[in-house]
Amino acid sequence: MEQNLNEILRLRREKLAALQEVGRDPFVITKFDQTHHSTDIKENYDALEGKTVSIAGRMMFKRVMGKASFCNVQDLKGSIQAYVARDSIGVEDYAYFKKYDVGDIIGITGEVFKTKTGEISVHAAKVTLLSKSLQTLPEKYHGLTDTDTRYRQRYTDLIMNSEVKDTFVKRSRIISAIRRFLDEQGFMEVETPMLVQNAGGAAARPFETHFNALDEDLKLRISLELYLKRLIVGGLERVYEIGRVFRNEGLDTRHNPEFTLMELYQAYTDYHGMMDLTEAMYRRVAQEVNGSMQVKYGEHIIDFEKPFARITMVDAVKQYAGVDWNEVKTTADARAIADKLHVEYEDRHQKGDILSLIFEEYVEEHLIQPTFVMDHPIEISPLTKKKPDNPAYVERFEMFINGWEMANAYSELNDPIDQRERFKAQEAMLAAGDEEANTTDEDFLNALEIGMPPTGGIGYGIDRLVMIMTDSPAIRDVLLFPTMKSLDK
Repeated sequence: MEQNLNEILRLRREKLAALQEVGRDPFVITKFDQTHHSTDIKENYDALEGKTVSIAGRMMFKRVMGKASFCNVQDLKGSIQAYVARDSIGVEDYAYFKKYDVGDIIGITGEVFKTKTGEISVHAAKVTLLSKSLQTLPEKYHGLTDTDTRYRQRYTDLIMNSEVKDTFVKRSRIISAIRRFLDEQGFMEVETPMLVQNAGGAAARPFETHFNALDEDLKLRISLELYLKRLIVGGLERVYEIGRVFRNEGLDTRHNPEFTLMELYQAYTDYHGMMDLTEAMYRRVAQEVNGSMQVKYGEHIIDFEKPFARITMVDAVKQYAGVDWNEVKTTADARAIADKLHVEYEDRHQKGDILSLIFEEYVEEHLIQPTFVMDHPIEISPLTKKKPDNPAYVERFEMFINGWEMANAYSELNDPIDQRERFKAQEAMLAAGDEEANTTDEDFLNALEIGMPPTGGIGYGIDRLVMIMTDSPAIRDVLLFPTMKSLDK
């Protein structure tokens, strides 16, 4: 098989050399005037029948039958059949066409018609070789199914699997719908640094690098939060950013070390305002991209039309783990309950940390329909306002769908004195071995001392949203180029 493949590749290069020798080098062509895509012709056949069109794309199939041939041209939107006859394009050009290979990129100009079997096609008057494929595509009927190869060679995956192309077209539409929605709500899109001295705003381990010009170590951002809140201080009352963030963590079906995050901050509102905004945005995206507020994911139908459920973390643990956390008075009590429930914890974990661990173990998997889980313990929320009536908890929610965290939102902490104390607690956790703890950001504290209005903020994982909206089982299925371990050289 390897010998056969090598022979095929050798022949393709020889064909290219022969074309170049006679002045038919496809790689000197710089443009082709494409007038229509395949689906444009099929959807508007009545208006285009008998009209001349120019299509361009990759030849995915060719059947030569003496003086006439059929081929299939695949473009951005789909594919269409072309009828290529010697009498229409000329003897010489037809001889060259017969030598073209599946995978070559061609342009065809001709009239729109229907074959005897009723298939909408283009009757070629001219065929132009635009690029010579020197590699082979996967065999048609077996296709490209190996997931590792699909992720490493996404370009081949997009050629061979139309549903993959559909996923990424839909991803683009999702992001566009989010932008339109936020623009209508008066938000301003901004950009903030990726290279930072202090990677804060989330519990995550950063990637580190070195900037030669300043001879200074920098980090890749793990969040967008602290810079966006500086802009709220500066008077930009509604801001958002959609951008890549980087977290030095493991790979699994829901995690990639670089992913797309959307964060927004709105002055003069709180986490309840963020809930209302989130419900409206998810409904808008589902309707605009999928044409329905009921979206199939796996075995479930996710209903975005109904009001999203709202439950406190304490009530959720009581419902699903059978523990009334209001009766838990000390960290020792919390550890005893965790032991009974077989929930692992570390020596540094306090009462609130253990509540969160029990929630993760016993509750998350049950939250299939859109659910806001509110009022987290202060220990796991260093940037969030305390609840005035219960300062052991904060005004925070996470939204869950299909058992996954989809969004994280706060009534933002704008008290600089309280924030400094929270940073000190994070520094202590870092010293105790928590590599995901935040460090003190003095410039951010200076901004808070200048004064930040009451603010609601939220972060959305765009990749997980795309997974839900496209019924994709793994995050790598919605990343064009996911992080992969290098192959042995």
